[in-house]
Amino acid sequence: MLDETLLDDPDALARVDRRGLLRGAAEAGARVRTAARHAAEAGVTELNPEGRPRSIMVAGPGTASAGVADLVAALAGASAPVARLHSTGVAAAAGAYRWTLPGWAGSVDLLLITTTDGSEPGLALLAEQAYRRGVTVAAVAPERSPLAEAVTSTHGLVVPMAVAPHELTDEEAQEASPAALWALLTPLLALLDRVGLVTAPADALQRIADRLDRTAERCGPAVATYGNPAKTLAAELADTLPLVWTEGALAAPVGRRFATVLAELAGRPAFAAELPEALAAHRVLLAGDFAGGADPDDFFRDRVDEAQALHARVVLLRDRPAGGLTAAPAARELALSHDTTISELEPEDTTAGNGNGTSTGDDPTAPGTGPAAPGNGPAGESPAAPGPGPVRDGATDLEGLAELLAITDFAAVYLALTSRLHTT
Repeated sequence: MLDETLLDDPDALARVDRRGLLRGAAEAGARVRTAARHAAEAGVTELNPEGRPRSIMVAGPGTASAGVADLVAALAGASAPVARLHSTGVAAAAGAYRWTLPGWAGSVDLLLITTTDGSEPGLALLAEQAYRRGVTVAAVAPERSPLAEAVTSTHGLVVPMAVAPHELTDEEAQEASPAALWALLTPLLALLDRVGLVTAPADALQRIADRLDRTAERCGPAVATYGNPAKTLAAELADTLPLVWTEGALAAPVGRRFATVLAELAGRPAFAAELPEALAAHRVLLAGDFAGGADPDDFFRDRVDEAQALHARVVLLRDRPAGGLTAAPAARELALSHDTTISELEPEDTTAGNGNGTSTGDDPTAPGTGPAAPGNGPAGESPAAPGPGPVRDGATDLEGLAELLAITDFAAVYLALTSRLHTT
């Protein structure tokens, strides 16, 4: 159950934030700049590859590494197939994880290793196996970690993971911090830019950092809920079953990550699916016991001592303003026909100069609906479909992706800090 009194009390939020989650979310922009500098110092920006890799493999434990693999796959698109190497083992511990290189991997493939720990012997063995097979290896790992030494000894490329000073003595905060994703992802963006799979030159990484900083200003604990998109979304998801529906190739990994961090940080179950498949996959959830109007028992019974019923709420994430061929109207119609509320979130439309491309409210004429004014939150009841958006390039898509990740990370953190997991 969410304690709403905490949302607008920055001092109270700081007291319950024992793992530094808000600090980690706020530092995402700084982490991108540090990681980009580490990548340059490691020689990534000076690489002259002979051509694109046939395929990319990504290996590493934890939510951050899984998110990196998902995002790399979405960003690479059809340029090269991306496969995440899933771990095996008897426990979720550094010494228990094991990875196996696919039989088809060879000298024309690229292995990316990402970890916030660096002590996993399974990753060191994977790097050695890749070296024997002629696979090119690049790793992002803590400096002077066993993995970094193993990759260096096999002539692989190592970029030291960007960390904040406080994380050097707080491993739990480092592992749980939303900034860990950007510490691992940023050097890989620079590398993939050099091999021609992603458009992410140095100036694009700087713009990503700037967008993360602006989003942190809008979503920080000092900003009241009514003007804070992350707090608004967290409040809307309180005591609900979030159904995260995504539209667009880059929104899909954001939705999957949001569902994962809601479970990992806030202890909140959530389901993620891509449109239009989500309409069929989650239709029964909307029509069953989780529907907004579902209450099969006696309406007049005493509910004072009973837990509040859990109802579904749809969160619609788009990687750009809806226009042309879109399933957004069908998604709204399905949700509202089952008395299920819907929140919508899309990146700020900086190219159109309208301040905030997100939408909130179910009345298209109400304040805060349509292209919202600066300071209005992106989450809320669904309005009419927005008009066609501008054509975007790869770098602009990365900025929008960064904004969606930042807002959803902040929302998950606020849900975590205001839940009974932290307040009792």
